[in-house]
Amino acid sequence: MAQQPAAKGYAAVNGLKIYYETQGNGAPILLLHGAYMSIEGPFRELMNTLSRNRKVIILESQGHGRTADINRPITCENMADDAAALLKYLKIDSADVFGYSMGGGTALQLAIRHPKMVKKLIVASASFKHSGMQPELIQMMPGFKAEYLEGTPMKMVYDSLAPNPKNFPVLVEKLKQLDTNPQDWPASDISGIRSQTLLIFGDADAITPEHAVEMFRLLGGGKMGDMAPLPNKRLAILPGTSHMGVMMQPQRLVPTLETFLTQDNIPVGFM
Repeated sequence: MAQQPAAKGYAAVNGLKIYYETQGNGAPILLLHGAYMSIEGPFRELMNTLSRNRKVIILESQGHGRTADINRPITCENMADDAAALLKYLKIDSADVFGYSMGGGTALQLAIRHPKMVKKLIVASASFKHSGMQPELIQMMPGFKAEYLEGTPMKMVYDSLAPNPKNFPVLVEKLKQLDTNPQDWPASDISGIRSQTLLIFGDADAITPEHAVEMFRLLGGGKMGDMAPLPNKRLAILPGTSHMGVMMQPQRLVPTLETFLTQDNIPVGFM
Protein backbone atom coordinates (compact mmCIF):
# COMPACT_ATOMS: atom_id res chain seq x y z
CA MET A 1 0.00 0.00 0.00
CA ALA A 2 1.34 3.45 -0.90
CA GLN A 3 2.63 5.51 1.99
CA GLN A 4 1.44 9.01 2.69
CA PRO A 5 4.03 11.82 2.55
CA ALA A 6 5.26 12.94 5.96
CA ALA A 7 5.26 16.51 4.73
CA LYS A 8 4.38 18.36 1.57
CA GLY A 9 4.01 21.92 0.50
CA TYR A 10 5.65 24.80 -1.31
CA ALA A 11 9.03 26.35 -0.58
CA ALA A 12 9.64 29.94 -1.69
CA VAL A 13 13.19 29.82 -3.05
CA ASN A 14 14.99 31.65 -5.86
CA GLY A 15 11.79 33.32 -7.06
CA LEU A 16 9.97 29.99 -7.33
CA LYS A 17 7.34 28.28 -5.24
CA ILE A 18 8.76 24.77 -5.46
CA TYR A 19 6.41 21.91 -4.65
CA TYR A 20 8.05 19.20 -2.55
CA GLU A 21 7.22 16.14 -0.50
CA THR A 22 9.14 14.20 2.14
CA GLN A 23 8.47 10.63 3.23
CA GLY A 24 10.07 8.11 5.57
CA ASN A 25 12.79 8.33 8.19
CA GLY A 26 16.53 7.78 8.18
CA ALA A 27 19.40 9.06 6.06
CA PRO A 28 18.06 11.64 3.58
CA ILE A 29 18.03 11.14 -0.18
CA LEU A 30 16.94 13.77 -2.71
CA LEU A 31 15.24 12.61 -5.92
CA LEU A 32 15.43 14.77 -9.08
CA HIS A 33 13.08 13.88 -11.93
CA GLY A 34 13.57 14.18 -15.67
CA ALA A 35 12.08 16.53 -18.25
CA TYR A 36 8.25 16.54 -18.54
CA MET A 37 8.05 14.43 -15.38
CA SER A 38 6.73 15.05 -11.87
CA ILE A 39 6.52 13.27 -8.53
CA GLU A 40 3.78 11.05 -9.93
CA GLY A 41 4.47 7.83 -11.84
CA PRO A 42 7.89 6.16 -11.61
CA PHE A 43 9.20 8.66 -9.08
CA ARG A 44 6.24 8.09 -6.76
CA GLU A 45 7.01 4.36 -6.87
CA LEU A 46 10.70 4.98 -6.23
CA MET A 47 9.87 7.27 -3.32
CA ASN A 48 7.59 4.65 -1.76
CA THR A 49 10.29 1.99 -2.06
CA LEU A 50 13.25 4.00 -0.76
CA SER A 51 11.26 5.58 2.10
CA ARG A 52 10.98 2.19 3.83
CA ASN A 53 14.49 2.78 5.17
CA ARG A 54 15.29 6.41 4.40
CA LYS A 55 13.96 9.95 4.44
CA VAL A 56 13.11 10.75 0.83
CA ILE A 57 12.85 14.34 -0.40
CA ILE A 58 11.43 14.96 -3.84
CA LEU A 59 10.69 18.21 -5.62
CA GLU A 60 9.00 19.26 -8.84
CA SER A 61 11.37 21.41 -10.86
CA GLN A 62 10.68 24.76 -12.51
CA GLY A 63 7.64 24.52 -14.78
CA HIS A 64 6.99 20.88 -13.91
CA GLY A 65 4.13 19.32 -11.99
CA ARG A 66 2.74 21.66 -9.34
CA THR A 67 5.67 24.11 -9.58
CA ALA A 68 4.75 27.11 -11.73
CA ASP A 69 7.22 28.46 -14.27
CA ILE A 70 8.96 31.81 -13.87
CA ASN A 71 10.66 34.17 -16.29
CA ARG A 72 14.07 32.52 -16.54
CA PRO A 73 15.59 29.75 -18.65
CA ILE A 74 15.43 26.15 -17.47
CA THR A 75 19.05 25.12 -16.91
CA CYS A 76 20.72 22.43 -14.84
CA GLU A 77 22.66 25.14 -13.03
CA ASN A 78 19.47 26.98 -12.01
CA MET A 79 17.75 23.77 -10.95
CA ALA A 80 20.80 22.70 -8.92
CA ASP A 81 20.69 26.00 -7.05
CA ASP A 82 16.94 25.47 -6.49
CA ALA A 83 17.56 21.99 -5.08
CA ALA A 84 20.27 23.31 -2.75
CA ALA A 85 17.95 26.08 -1.59
CA LEU A 86 15.18 23.55 -0.88
CA LEU A 87 17.51 21.41 1.24
CA LYS A 88 18.48 24.52 3.21
CA TYR A 89 14.79 25.41 3.58
CA LEU A 90 14.18 21.94 5.02
CA LYS A 91 17.22 22.33 7.30
CA ILE A 92 19.05 19.42 5.67
CA ASP A 93 22.79 20.06 5.50
CA SER A 94 23.57 17.21 3.10
CA ALA A 95 21.89 14.25 1.42
CA ASP A 96 22.46 11.45 -1.02
CA VAL A 97 21.18 12.52 -4.45
CA PHE A 98 19.59 10.57 -7.30
CA GLY A 99 18.86 12.32 -10.58
CA TYR A 100 17.50 10.94 -13.84
CA SER A 101 17.99 12.50 -17.30
CA MET A 102 17.48 16.26 -16.83
CA GLY A 103 17.56 15.53 -13.11
CA GLY A 104 20.85 13.70 -13.64
CA GLY A 105 22.36 16.82 -15.14
CA THR A 106 20.95 18.77 -12.20
CA ALA A 107 22.51 16.27 -9.78
CA LEU A 108 25.90 16.70 -11.47
CA GLN A 109 25.64 20.47 -11.14
CA LEU A 110 24.54 20.14 -7.52
CA ALA A 111 27.72 18.15 -6.82
CA ILE A 112 29.80 20.72 -8.72
CA ARG A 113 28.20 23.89 -7.33
CA HIS A 114 27.29 22.70 -3.82
CA PRO A 115 29.69 19.81 -3.10
CA LYS A 116 29.25 19.82 0.67
CA MET A 117 25.53 19.15 0.25
CA VAL A 118 26.02 15.91 -1.72
CA LYS A 119 26.97 12.68 0.03
CA LYS A 120 26.51 9.81 -2.42
CA LEU A 121 25.70 10.84 -5.98
CA ILE A 122 23.66 8.74 -8.42
CA VAL A 123 23.36 10.01 -11.99
CA ALA A 124 21.12 8.12 -14.41
CA SER A 125 20.97 8.70 -18.18
CA ALA A 126 22.58 12.14 -18.27
CA SER A 127 25.50 13.73 -20.11
CA PHE A 128 27.88 16.54 -19.26
CA LYS A 129 28.36 17.65 -22.86
CA HIS A 130 26.21 17.97 -25.96
CA SER A 131 28.05 15.34 -27.98
CA GLY A 132 27.26 12.75 -25.31
CA MET A 133 23.71 12.50 -26.66
CA GLN A 134 22.85 10.11 -29.48
CA PRO A 135 23.11 11.80 -32.93
CA GLU A 136 19.46 11.04 -33.80
CA LEU A 137 18.30 12.84 -30.64
CA ILE A 138 20.41 15.89 -31.47
CA GLN A 139 18.92 15.94 -34.98
CA MET A 140 15.34 15.50 -33.75
CA MET A 141 15.20 18.11 -30.98
CA PRO A 142 15.16 21.39 -33.01
CA GLY A 143 11.92 20.37 -34.74
CA PHE A 144 10.18 19.02 -31.64
CA LYS A 145 6.69 20.46 -31.04
CA ALA A 146 4.35 20.50 -28.06
CA GLU A 147 1.61 18.74 -30.02
CA TYR A 148 3.82 15.64 -30.34
CA LEU A 149 3.11 14.93 -26.67
CA GLU A 150 -0.68 15.30 -26.86
CA GLY A 151 -2.39 12.22 -25.45
CA THR A 152 0.74 10.91 -23.74
CA PRO A 153 0.80 10.05 -20.02
CA MET A 154 3.31 12.87 -19.42
CA LYS A 155 0.99 15.48 -20.95
CA MET A 156 -2.06 14.16 -19.11
CA VAL A 157 -0.25 14.33 -15.77
CA TYR A 158 0.96 17.84 -16.62
CA ASP A 159 -2.59 18.95 -17.42
CA SER A 160 -3.85 17.54 -14.11
CA LEU A 161 -1.15 19.16 -11.93
CA ALA A 162 0.13 22.35 -13.54
CA PRO A 163 -1.02 25.68 -12.08
CA ASN A 164 -1.46 26.89 -15.67
CA PRO A 165 -1.87 23.95 -18.10
CA LYS A 166 -1.96 26.35 -21.07
CA ASN A 167 1.71 27.07 -20.39
CA PHE A 168 2.80 23.69 -21.80
CA PRO A 169 4.11 25.06 -25.14
CA VAL A 170 6.34 27.47 -23.16
CA LEU A 171 7.73 24.54 -21.17
CA VAL A 172 8.44 22.64 -24.40
CA GLU A 173 10.31 25.60 -25.87
CA LYS A 174 12.41 26.03 -22.73
CA LEU A 175 13.28 22.34 -22.66
CA LYS A 176 14.15 22.48 -26.36
CA GLN A 177 16.59 25.28 -25.55
CA LEU A 178 18.06 23.15 -22.76
CA ASP A 179 18.65 20.27 -25.20
CA THR A 180 19.69 22.21 -28.30
CA ASN A 181 22.02 24.84 -26.81
CA PRO A 182 25.35 23.02 -26.42
CA GLN A 183 25.86 22.43 -22.73
CA ASP A 184 29.52 21.52 -22.45
CA TRP A 185 30.82 21.50 -18.90
CA PRO A 186 34.59 21.38 -18.36
CA ALA A 187 36.02 17.91 -17.86
CA SER A 188 37.74 19.32 -14.78
CA ASP A 189 34.30 19.93 -13.22
CA ILE A 190 33.47 16.24 -13.57
CA SER A 191 36.86 14.97 -12.41
CA GLY A 192 36.60 17.35 -9.45
CA ILE A 193 33.51 15.59 -8.03
CA ARG A 194 34.56 13.91 -4.80
CA SER A 195 31.27 12.26 -3.82
CA GLN A 196 31.03 8.49 -4.03
CA THR A 197 29.27 8.20 -7.39
CA LEU A 198 27.19 5.69 -9.31
CA LEU A 199 26.45 6.21 -13.01
CA ILE A 200 23.53 4.30 -14.52
CA PHE A 201 22.70 3.99 -18.22
CA GLY A 202 20.69 1.74 -20.48
CA ASP A 203 22.55 -0.04 -23.25
CA ALA A 204 20.07 1.56 -25.68
CA ASP A 205 20.05 4.95 -23.90
CA ALA A 206 19.76 8.45 -25.36
CA ILE A 207 23.28 8.90 -23.98
CA THR A 208 25.99 7.10 -25.92
CA PRO A 209 27.89 4.28 -24.19
CA GLU A 210 31.14 5.99 -25.17
CA HIS A 211 30.10 9.07 -23.19
CA ALA A 212 29.11 6.94 -20.21
CA VAL A 213 32.61 5.45 -20.12
CA GLU A 214 34.24 8.85 -20.67
CA MET A 215 32.41 10.30 -17.67
CA PHE A 216 33.19 7.21 -15.59
CA ARG A 217 36.90 7.55 -16.30
CA LEU A 218 36.88 11.30 -15.60
CA LEU A 219 35.40 10.53 -12.20
CA GLY A 220 38.27 8.11 -11.51
CA GLY A 221 36.53 4.84 -12.27
CA GLY A 222 37.52 2.01 -14.59
CA LYS A 223 40.59 0.78 -12.73
CA MET A 224 41.41 -2.86 -12.10
CA GLY A 225 39.85 -3.78 -8.77
CA ASP A 226 41.75 -7.05 -8.33
CA MET A 227 45.07 -5.31 -7.79
CA ALA A 228 44.04 -2.38 -5.58
CA PRO A 229 41.01 -1.14 -3.64
CA LEU A 230 38.10 -0.31 -5.90
CA PRO A 231 37.65 3.41 -6.56
CA ASN A 232 34.55 4.96 -5.04
CA LYS A 233 32.97 5.35 -8.47
CA ARG A 234 30.62 2.79 -10.03
CA LEU A 235 29.14 2.25 -13.50
CA ALA A 236 26.01 0.23 -14.26
CA ILE A 237 24.85 -0.49 -17.81
CA LEU A 238 21.37 -2.01 -17.75
CA PRO A 239 20.92 -4.54 -20.59
CA GLY A 240 18.04 -4.25 -23.02
CA THR A 241 17.15 -0.84 -21.60
CA SER A 242 16.27 2.42 -23.36
CA HIS A 243 16.43 5.94 -21.92
CA MET A 244 12.81 5.80 -20.74
CA GLY A 245 13.29 2.17 -19.75
CA VAL A 246 15.79 3.09 -17.03
CA MET A 247 12.92 4.42 -14.89
CA MET A 248 10.36 1.89 -16.10
CA GLN A 249 12.19 -1.20 -14.84
CA PRO A 250 12.28 -0.90 -11.03
CA GLN A 251 13.24 -4.57 -10.73
CA ARG A 252 16.61 -3.59 -12.23
CA LEU A 253 16.99 -0.02 -10.99
CA VAL A 254 16.05 -0.37 -7.32
CA PRO A 255 18.49 -3.19 -6.37
CA THR A 256 21.30 -1.26 -8.09
CA LEU A 257 20.45 1.88 -6.10
CA GLU A 258 20.01 0.11 -2.78
CA THR A 259 23.26 -1.85 -3.09
CA PHE A 260 25.19 1.35 -3.78
CA LEU A 261 23.47 3.33 -1.03
CA THR A 262 24.16 0.72 1.65
CA GLN A 263 27.65 -0.30 0.55
CA ASP A 264 30.89 1.38 1.49
CA ASN A 265 34.01 1.03 -0.65
CA ILE A 266 34.70 -2.63 -1.45
CA PRO A 267 38.15 -3.81 -0.28
CA VAL A 268 40.83 -5.19 -2.58
CA GLY A 269 39.84 -8.16 -4.71
CA PHE A 270 41.13 -11.70 -4.62
CA MET A 271 44.78 -10.82 -5.38
